[in-house]
Amino acid sequence: RMLSGYRPKSDVRDSYKLLELEEGCSVEEVRSSYRSLAKKYHPDSGSGTADPAAFIRVEEAYRAVLSHVADSQGPGEQEEEQEDQFKAKSLQHRHYLSFEGVGIGTPSQREKQYMQFRVDRATEQVLEYRQHRLGARYAGTDLLTAKDLRESKKVRITQAVERLVEDLIQESMAKGDFDNLSGKGKPLRKFSDSPHIDPMTHNLNRILIDNGYQPEWIVLQKEIRQTIEGLRQAALAARRKLGEPVSPSQRQQWEQQVVEDVRKLNKRVDNFNLVVPILSRQMVHFSPEKEIVRAQKSYEAL
Repeated sequence: RMLSGYRPKSDVRDSYKLLELEEGCSVEEVRSSYRSLAKKYHPDSGSGTADPAAFIRVEEAYRAVLSHVADSQGPGEQEEEQEDQFKAKSLQHRHYLSFEGVGIGTPSQREKQYMQFRVDRATEQVLEYRQHRLGARYAGTDLLTAKDLRESKKVRITQAVERLVEDLIQESMAKGDFDNLSGKGKPLRKFSDSPHIDPMTHNLNRILIDNGYQPEWIVLQKEIRQTIEGLRQAALAARRKLGEPVSPSQRQQWEQQVVEDVRKLNKRVDNFNLVVPILSRQMVHFSPEKEIVRAQKSYEAL
């Protein structure tokens, strides 16, 4: 509040009041008060009370009070020399608030020293980072060794199985087990319809299909379709067995059986959705309520 109502050139008393001093104080007290206020209001001080306008008023008040004290005490060479030294330092105070407080000497010297300080700090950070990486790498050496052992064991087992299969094939060929295969002695049909499919993969799939092999998801899909058809026929047969009129307890028992059968079927649908390779081929759950309504309508249509 004192700073907002201050007029630097109107009255010297306001300058004393602004610097929180009384008339008759010494030059050292004036300087000490100015230093404390400069630290408080200087824009480069980094404090929460920094205010450029307030600092300007403090500096003007300091000059006014210092001039008044010098006039009242009389000029002296020693005081003037000290004042010149203080002014020379105050003109450079901004430079000492930069460079993170590193270095001594002139601003250009301090800038060089600060640049070297940054290089040294960056070098230390790089060394610490590399040390951390090496420590983490060697800490996981045991885990990597165990993983390598598992992988090598897996490779050896795969190679052993491949050798066993190859031996069985050669033994079967020697016995003539493959002599009755359809298409013996004929070239394999080339896959030429789509250039985006590997011919070897197509031929292998064709051999599997010709010999009755079907993927798991196709088998499950057929089983689900057969199961839902059987479930619907069983529900209709059970409803026909109840006849008319049907008691509430009998109807409730019939509906509970349909719900239980549909619940088991939906579990198989979940298993099918886990193995089907095409997202668009996945199936939704069957609704027990819809199956009950379907069975009731089929019974009424008889």
